[in-house]
Amino acid sequence: MKSAVETLSPTRAKLTVEVPFEELKPSLDAAYKAIAQQINIPGFRRGKVPPMVIDKQVGRGAVLDQAINDVLPKKYVEALQANELEPLAQPEVEVTRLEDNDVLEFTAEVDVKPTIELPAYDGLEASVDDIEISDEDVEEQVTALRQRFGTLTDVERPAADGDFVVLDLKAMQDGEVLEGAEITGTSYQVGRGGMIDGLDEALVGMSAGEEKTFSSQLVGGDLVGQDVEVQVAVSQVQEQELPELDDDFAQLASEFDTAEELVADVRVRLGNGKRLEQAAAARDAVLEALLEKVSIPLPETLVTEELNARRQNIEQQLAMAGITMAKYLEDEEQTQDEFEADLDRRVRDAVAAQFLLDEIAKKEELGVDQQELSQHLVRRAQQSGQDPQSFANHMFEHNHIPDLVQEILRGKALATIVESAVVKDASGNVVELKGLQPDGTIADVSDEEPAEAAAETETDGDEEKAEA
Repeated sequence: MKSAVETLSPTRAKLTVEVPFEELKPSLDAAYKAIAQQINIPGFRRGKVPPMVIDKQVGRGAVLDQAINDVLPKKYVEALQANELEPLAQPEVEVTRLEDNDVLEFTAEVDVKPTIELPAYDGLEASVDDIEISDEDVEEQVTALRQRFGTLTDVERPAADGDFVVLDLKAMQDGEVLEGAEITGTSYQVGRGGMIDGLDEALVGMSAGEEKTFSSQLVGGDLVGQDVEVQVAVSQVQEQELPELDDDFAQLASEFDTAEELVADVRVRLGNGKRLEQAAAARDAVLEALLEKVSIPLPETLVTEELNARRQNIEQQLAMAGITMAKYLEDEEQTQDEFEADLDRRVRDAVAAQFLLDEIAKKEELGVDQQELSQHLVRRAQQSGQDPQSFANHMFEHNHIPDLVQEILRGKALATIVESAVVKDASGNVVELKGLQPDGTIADVSDEEPAEAAAETETDGDEEKAEA
């Protein structure tokens, strides 16, 4: 077999492969054998029909087609390996020459990984914001804890923001209640949001025993986005009473004896969380700093596929949260064009980061052992809420293990970059960056044995914003 490669662009190649006919012989023999099992020819037992008879009765063309379909994928893979090409998608294949008993020639156009000249990645510098823990932050956390132990008391007054109400609600269109759009006896905190637009405004000022009708739009189901009339009836108005922040409460709600100790612990926990957030921001800043040092051509087909997948994922998360895209864009103060531009930038950065980290993993000769793969499988299963064994079986059955291995290698490459970087906060303090986790986050610095494997490097800003 002979093959040659033509570079059509930095991310697309055209292979021309010439296969001598003798290399088709095993596939031809197999084709004759398979066809012999499928036809009935008088005077011959099934499976024992000679090739010359098959050529006459069925046609040599049918045999050649079956043989070519068998051999072509194998020769394509051999040509990729011979020319050291890494395909990113299925090829566009065309048989360009077929001379019986002489030669088969075909071409294959395919998107390939671009060639990257790695920049220096030791000692990268980046900066992040300072950690700030305000008294308001601490008070908010303490109040949330008090609310967990709060009690509800019926009140004889109109509902106000922050009160709880017990309500019945139904959405109607043309005077008929819509299927699945009716709830009864539900406790709801006024001002919490997330149920249906206009509900909070309607509830403020309502007393027990009152009903009100207002116009809104459904955010889920077959009638999403359509105008409906919503009827809400309040049967109870309740005021939440919070326990006093004193030593008795501290002993009830925590392992501490005094309120002072409880508040101090809340501040420490907030600080730990802020440090993890800062470390994750530092990780992203280091990767961004490296991406700025190199220009990576991207295959547009791959970018388009990832854009569509990301967009669909965001829309699904919004639907699950009961939020329309229009409402989401309004909350984010974005136009549709701004959203698309931001998503496009994120996807391009993510794809470029994958290519870059793959190249670094190759240069550093990083590897993955069985224990690392097993641990990664368990983590991914936990993240998706699945049984680890069932998740692992699915990954093996659908040949996704190479993808998981690549995730681990990218994580190790990212760890190599980040742990050699110098990141400072706005005050000039060096940020601790040790122990990348498989999901790309930074392990708590208090962990004795932080995990060193990190996997996915794609920014999750889209999903995080959608869930907000």
